[in-house]
Amino acid sequence: MRIALTGASGLVGRWIHRAALEAGHEVAILPGWRLGDTPDLAGCDALVHAAFHHLPGRYRGGEGEDPQGFVRANRDGSLLLFQAARDQGVGRVIFLSSRAVHDGHPEGMVLTDELSPAPTSLYGKVKAEAEAALAAMAGPDFLAASLRPTGVYGPGPPQKWAGLIGDFLRGTTPAPRVATELHGADLARAVLLLLADPAMAGSYNASDLVLDRQDLLAEVARRTGCATPLPRRADAGMLRRPLCDRLQALGWRPGGMTLLRRELPRILTEIQP
Repeated sequence: MRIALTGASGLVGRWIHRAALEAGHEVAILPGWRLGDTPDLAGCDALVHAAFHHLPGRYRGGEGEDPQGFVRANRDGSLLLFQAARDQGVGRVIFLSSRAVHDGHPEGMVLTDELSPAPTSLYGKVKAEAEAALAAMAGPDFLAASLRPTGVYGPGPPQKWAGLIGDFLRGTTPAPRVATELHGADLARAVLLLLADPAMAGSYNASDLVLDRQDLLAEVARRTGCATPLPRRADAGMLRRPLCDRLQALGWRPGGMTLLRRELPRILTEIQP
């Protein structure tokens, strides 16, 4: 399969790029496009849209002082990309959305695959609107799906825990927090499973660990001998937890805490205390 990929060097896209090549697919990397540009998707069987324009390190609030530019680049740019894919005969499109589309649902709620979005940030709103626009384009010859991943971790730049772990190693105890996390390689496997599914359609949650900072940093302390006090445990009962029934029905099994422990030494080598 020839796959067009946006965001190939980003936090998510780099994992998809690697996994697609390892699986024997041909990958056509689309560079950043400007609003109004029409990308050349000739010969591509699928498009995976993982690019997103935002302030460095910020997603919610990533619009900074330019919300209109943020919407133009991310929502409007995505819609033009989807339209180009449909018009040029690309048969499958996967959009990398976000769990942020559900931030407005009650705390502690279980998030199903079919749950309608309730965004509270401009980031979540843009993702939800791009999802809806893509779904409206879908048809027998244009299969479309949106993946809603939680926080994505893994070794290699950009490293999402660089600041957290680096500060901890330098003696700073962070505030308590618990979050849902997913290894980038597991997310990439989800993308490839969807691309191979003849019934691909709609939205899919992608999540794995419910990870408390205390547990993560306890592993860091055990491996490094760091004596910084650990944060107290956060209240996981308030966390909105995604269910991933649709991906699991396709045979998707993320790596859990076993994978995190295996990858942590590589992550630590990239972080300077």
